[in-house]
Formats: sequence, structure tokens, C-alpha cells
Amino acid sequence: MNHLIIIQDIVIILFFSLTTIFLFNKMKIPTIVGFLISGMIIGPYGLKLIKSGEEIEVMAEFGVILLLFTIGIEVSLSQIIKIKKFLVYGGGLQFFLTSILSFIIFIQLGIELNQSVFFSFLISLSSTAIIMKLLSDKNEVDTPHGKISMAISLFQDLMIVPLFLLLPIIANKTQSNITFLILKIIGAFATTALLIIASKYFMKPLVHQIAKLRLREAFTIGIILMILGTAYITHQAGLSFAIGAFIAGLILSETDFNHQIISEIIPLKDAFNSLFFVSIGLLLNIQFVFQNSFLVIGLTLLIFLFKVFIIVLSVFLLKYPFRTALLTGIGLGQVGEFSFILALAGTKMGLISSEYYNIFLSSSIFTMIITPILYQLEPFIAEKLGNVESKKSSLKINLDNNLKDHVIIGGFGVNGKSLVRVLKETGIKYIVIELNPDTVKKEKMKGEKIVYGDISREDILKSVGIQNAKVIVFAISDPVVTRVGIKNVKKLNPNIYTLVRTKYLNEVDELIKLGADEVIPEEFETALQIFRKVLQKYHIPLNVIMQQVTLLRQESYRLMRKDEMDVSVLSHLDEFLAQGLTETFYISENNPNINKSLSEINLRARTNATIIAIIREGKMIPNPSPNEKIKLGDTLIIIGTHQSVDQAIEILSGGILE
Repeated sequence: MNHLIIIQDIVIILFFSLTTIFLFNKMKIPTIVGFLISGMIIGPYGLKLIKSGEEIEVMAEFGVILLLFTIGIEVSLSQIIKIKKFLVYGGGLQFFLTSILSFIIFIQLGIELNQSVFFSFLISLSSTAIIMKLLSDKNEVDTPHGKISMAISLFQDLMIVPLFLLLPIIANKTQSNITFLILKIIGAFATTALLIIASKYFMKPLVHQIAKLRLREAFTIGIILMILGTAYITHQAGLSFAIGAFIAGLILSETDFNHQIISEIIPLKDAFNSLFFVSIGLLLNIQFVFQNSFLVIGLTLLIFLFKVFIIVLSVFLLKYPFRTALLTGIGLGQVGEFSFILALAGTKMGLISSEYYNIFLSSSIFTMIITPILYQLEPFIAEKLGNVESKKSSLKINLDNNLKDHVIIGGFGVNGKSLVRVLKETGIKYIVIELNPDTVKKEKMKGEKIVYGDISREDILKSVGIQNAKVIVFAISDPVVTRVGIKNVKKLNPNIYTLVRTKYLNEVDELIKLGADEVIPEEFETALQIFRKVLQKYHIPLNVIMQQVTLLRQESYRLMRKDEMDVSVLSHLDEFLAQGLTETFYISENNPNINKSLSEINLRARTNATIIAIIREGKMIPNPSPNEKIKLGDTLIIIGTHQSVDQAIEILSGGILE
């Protein structure tokens, strides 16, 4: 009957997981939190729908393996190089400062040495899943605090490997000498390095051979075999399953099949991860939480505030504003999912007692719950802290005293750089505001007119001459800062022309209400480019295409933002398709019609299109005779309807009409 109980437990978990996804998605709260709460409700300490979690833990272990694998395959060297400063300095400062300071606190509380080390590692990790969800929902992945948050989170994920390697050593209660411990650490890292090298030369050719079979089921089975096989080898070597999965992901990320691998594995990962997080919730004793509510609440707040403080300090040392540092701190203030994995491994090694485990588990879950709630205060933080920093700032920027009717550019990314090039060519004065201190330093050395600052702050705007500026361009990827910036810009100079770049449609109306004169959403500009290319393919005259593009851009893309667009506003494009047009065709050296006469090609009879002239060596041959032969380098002038001209060009290119 055990197999029936397992199926029953899985059905219950999947039912509550599906319900959780629906409800928490509506509330815009990461589903991880819902999975944890679901486990608390249905577990042996709640409604007792699931009384034993041993079988579920096996499946949860599989979820952990897939989670580590996907993190490994999503980590690319190019990504690490791009954010290396944030990764090394931001991530390193956060992790080691949190570990060291929390270790000191635990020692002072009288906790054993090895447990203090273990607990400090648990506290140091944050939730990659939660911060990714928060940033994605708010379209803030490319913002300064988004990039820093992702870098710190990535550093923490990379630290999982050495933490797992150190875990058996931390759990070793025998009084081993220092030399023995150092040799053991070196041995663990050497084993991992050998596995990475061996996997690189074995797995890449193997996945290539599997892909050559062109059988989807073989590809999926082969990838799962490599994941579990590597995990099993690391387990047999005395390490953890998770490290093997991470190594497999890291190796396969460098193959040409990484995107296909991710698409095959992610559905499995998501399903088994729900089992993992629910299984964590199953272990939480709700009665313990109620009986020790003050302890749990107090510890939750202490952990959260402590982590926020360390992260704010780390980001502040990178010379970013306090607002950016605080938003990063709030986003990463919780205890992460990998802490649960480490905690489970620690319980098996006797590093954490059941009482400590309950305290840690309950406090960690509640830090996850309060993170998305506090993150909703982001607009308030951005506006209020910006004003406070403006009042306290004594910033002095040396600008050209004759700077008047100039352009202020917020952000020196791709769009900002492109605009600067054009302004230089035309001789228009400008000044750039950039929040990345490294970019400012590098560009200043090149002689660029750029200053460090937050474009949403009044003192920064005044320093770059906002009162005398003619145009301001927001070319940044931070929607919150953009909104606050527009409000302050219009307060300081109501007549300035404000141009805003945004990524998404749903931000257009709000930005216009705040005072933006024109908003350019990137997704609509992409749509317009597609629209233009399609019309060109049908030989619509360029002036007509530009007329339609201008029409669609009017009133900030209002026509395209309607659920149902009135097609009559497109000036009857079908009428142009029915009209005649003139097209040219150049005869290149590979053309099969060279030295053929017009009568041989018989274009008019086959397509109803007519060659009305030939331009040869700079001279025009009007109304060529049927005996005129086509020569290399000729330019043929063709007249006809859109359809007939298309058919004529196909024949002249060597094609065959269907």
C-alpha cells in the first residue's frame, strides 16, 4: 500500500501547488512563498493531509538536482565578464561580510564553533527565485539595482559548490589537525576540478552524438542521464548530488544545444521544485511557531534587517546612491532556497538540532514572505530618498557657463551613445547624466561631457542646467527613477521638451500623465519596423509607408494600443496594391538571362509586366525591341501591377512561376 500513499501524497501536493500558483500569481507574490505555506498547511503539523514526508524528500532531492543543473547551464562566462565588478565586489562583500559578522554574533551567543560557521553560511544566502520574480514583474532587470541584485545572487549561487564541499569538514566533530583539514579541502576541490575536466571532454561529444539522432525522446533521456550520472559520480566521490548536477549544467552551457536543453528540462525542474519547497513547508511545526511567536517574529526581523544592512553597505561601497543600495537590500534581505538545501544536508550530519531547525526554518520562511510585501514600497523609497539625498548633497559639477538650450541625456547605454554621436555631428550642446561610476570615469578620460548622478534628483538636474535646457531625454532602464525624474524635471522647467524611452506598452499612459511630451516604447518601434519591411516587400511607395508610420506614431501610438484597431485609418493600403508601379532590376554576372533576347524571355505574355527601358553603360534604351538582348550590367526598368512586377522579378532572377 506504500506506493498508493506516495501517489496520494503527490496528488495532494500537486493540487495545492496548482492552487498556490493561481492565487499567488493574482497577488503578485512569488509562488515559492505559496509552496512553503502550502506545505505548512497540509503537513503533519497542519491539516495532516500528509503525515510522512520521507518519500516526498526523495523527489525533492531530484528537484534540487534539476535546480542546480539549470543554474549551472544558465551561468555563462560572457555574463560573468559583463558584471564582474558587481559579482566580485558586490557579491563578495555581501557574502563574506554577512558570514563573518553573523559568525561573531553566533559565537557570542554561546553556539558551538562548527554550528556558528554553518549558521553563518545559511544566513548569507538569498533567494534567486524571489529576486528574479520581483525584478521581472516590475521590468527592472536592467536597472542599476536589478543588475547588482542579479550579480550578488549569482555570486551566492556559485558559492554553493564550495559550501557543499566544506559541509562534511564543518560537521567533523573529531579534533583533526589543521594539516588534515587543509588536505581534505584540497582533495575535495581537486576531485571537483577533475570531474569538470573529465565531463568537458566526455559530455560535449556525447550530447552532439545524441543530437545527431534527431529524436526528441533520445535527446531528453540522454540529458537526464548525464545530469543524474554526474550527480551520482559526485555522490560516490563523497560529495553531494547537487554539485554533480551543477557541474553538468556548467559544461553543457558551453554547447550549441544549451537552449534546447533548458527547454526540455525546465518543465521537469518546475514540477519537482514545487515538491521540494512543499516538502520544506511540511517540516515546519506550526504549533512551534505559535508557541514561540515572539522569538520567530523577532528573529525574522533581525535576520532581514541585518542582511539589508550588509547589502546596503556593500552596494554603497560601490559608489551607488543609497536608494539603489536600499532597493537591492530589500530585494535580497530574505534567506534563500539554497539555505534550505544546506539545512537539510546539515540535519543529516548532525549540525543542527530539531529545535534550531524549526527556529531557522520558520524565520527563513517569514523573511521570504515579507520581501515582496516591502518591495511594493519601491516607488515611495525612490521618491522620498531621492529628495532627502538632494537636500543633503553638496555636489558641485563644473559645467560650461554658456550651456543654454542644450540637451540633457539620462543614461549612456546604446541609445544614449547613439544620440551623443548625432549631437556631436550637428554641433548641438549636450550633457550626459550616468549612474555607473566606472562608465563616467572611462568616458571622462575620453573627454566626454558626462557627470555622475541620479537623474531623478533635483540637485543633479539643477547642476546640469535644467532651467536653461531645451530637451531632456530619459534613455535609462529604470521605470521608477524615470517616473520620479519626469515629475522633478517638469517642476523645475515646465517648458522643457521631455522625451522618454521605455520598454513596454503599459508604461506609456502613466509617463504621459506625469508630463512626458513623447514616449517611445521599444516594443512598438520594433513592430513599426516589421510593418515597414512588410509593406516594402509589397512595393508600397516609400512616402506612403512613411505616412502610415507617422499616423501610427501620432498620439503616442494610440492606434496600436487599442485592443481593436480601426483599419480604415491606414488609408486603404489595398488600393496601392491594385495600382501599377515601376521597379528596376540589375543584371548581375550570375544571371541566367544574359545574352537572351526579350522575346525569348517573353515577360509580357507570362506576367503582364513590361520592360519599358534598359539602362546600359549610362545610356537609356527606351522601348527596347523584342530582339534586344540582355547584357551583363544592364538595369531593366519594369512597369506593371504589384503582382505582375513580382512575377517578372522572379523570372528575371532565374525562378520558375508556380
